[in-house]
Amino acid sequence: MAFENQPQINNDGRTAEEKAIDDWLPISAVRKAKWWYSAFHNVTAMVGAGVLGLPYALSELGWGPGITILVLSWVITLYTLWQMVEMHEMVAGKRFDRYHELGQHAFGEKLGLWIVVPQQLVVQISTCIVYMVTGGKSLKKFHDIVCPPPKCHEMRVTWFILIFAGVHFVLSHIPNFHSLSIISLSAAVMSLSYSTIAWVTSVTKGQLKDVSYAPRETKTSANVFNFFNALGDVGFAFAGHNVVLEIQATIPSTADKPSKKPMWKGVILAYFIVALCYFPVAICGYYTFGNKVDDNILITLQKPTWLVATANMFVVVHVIGSYQVYAMPVFDIVESVCVKKLHYAPSTKLRFTVRTIYVAITMLIGMAVPFFGGLMGFFGGFALAPTSYYLPCIIWLILCKPKRFSLSWFANWICIVLGVLLMVVSPIGGLRSIILSAKSYHIFS
Repeated sequence: MAFENQPQINNDGRTAEEKAIDDWLPISAVRKAKWWYSAFHNVTAMVGAGVLGLPYALSELGWGPGITILVLSWVITLYTLWQMVEMHEMVAGKRFDRYHELGQHAFGEKLGLWIVVPQQLVVQISTCIVYMVTGGKSLKKFHDIVCPPPKCHEMRVTWFILIFAGVHFVLSHIPNFHSLSIISLSAAVMSLSYSTIAWVTSVTKGQLKDVSYAPRETKTSANVFNFFNALGDVGFAFAGHNVVLEIQATIPSTADKPSKKPMWKGVILAYFIVALCYFPVAICGYYTFGNKVDDNILITLQKPTWLVATANMFVVVHVIGSYQVYAMPVFDIVESVCVKKLHYAPSTKLRFTVRTIYVAITMLIGMAVPFFGGLMGFFGGFALAPTSYYLPCIIWLILCKPKRFSLSWFANWICIVLGVLLMVVSPIGGLRSIILSAKSYHIFS
């Protein structure tokens, strides 16, 4: 009789109440994904607004440094993503379904939360803000091409961000990560489509007669700041790691068939698609327009108008999916705190309130600071570099303990050093770009 009120413990060590909460939270609710889900979720998470800014980044880096940094980033982030896939189930009978859970295992329960959660939230929130701006600007570009002034009244980008946000006020109430599959697949197809349009149109247009590959500015200091900003642009482009454990959490796993095998299979396909998108867009866009390319290659492209308009709508569809992929882990964190710490009952009302407020916040910030290039440079270094370039390496060194001076040991320390440098210098350039852009910007006028 003394044990009647004690909670029942499941085979995995959770109480019935804990299991019910996990089955309600968006990340751990459903584990039915196949390997190809990993592929298109990772493509959606990575190939986003960043690819559109790569020709501009290359114009600020120059041919040699630019290509080198692109290749290094592709290799480093593939390596660190592999580490995270491997560490997802490194403890028998347990899955690290969220980035902060892996961090807690490495650094301790409290310290792990303080190290990982703030970084992850900054990454995901900043990415959603950038996608608000990207979606709004792409809608405006589509509008201006299809119905140019004076045929149609010119509208500020602010109103298009508001329209774009309206879609998310609806889609944000999709219950869990697995339910995003169709949207994420559509977004992945769109990313490959508009990337192909961008580089094929650039090649077709051919090199401009007065093209120049010289630095944009006459002052050395300005070019140094631009170089720093471009590093952040590249960092932003290679930043799907913040949701990789959450993606893997949707894949079923057994002792005989661990989730890392189908997950890694999907990652390889995803990174192949990333290469098909990134390198042609960056190289062809820069080759055609030189230092006159805009921070969004689709803004630079003007003809054929119907194709450029179509590409911009592809971007809109893609960033709708990408926004949701990055927002879902935020919803999971906030809803988990509300239910587990603040003891709110899991409910539709709670979910509606949390998600509506989140969309509204990212919308308002995007409307107030719609500076695509500066935002990418700043957040690419300050927020995305740690979680993609070197935090997985630090966790790997702590948990896997490779032999000192071994190849693995050297590889991890090289990634850490390069990632820290990226985190330090690129926000400087991004912040300067935002300040310069803000001088001539008025939100509603």
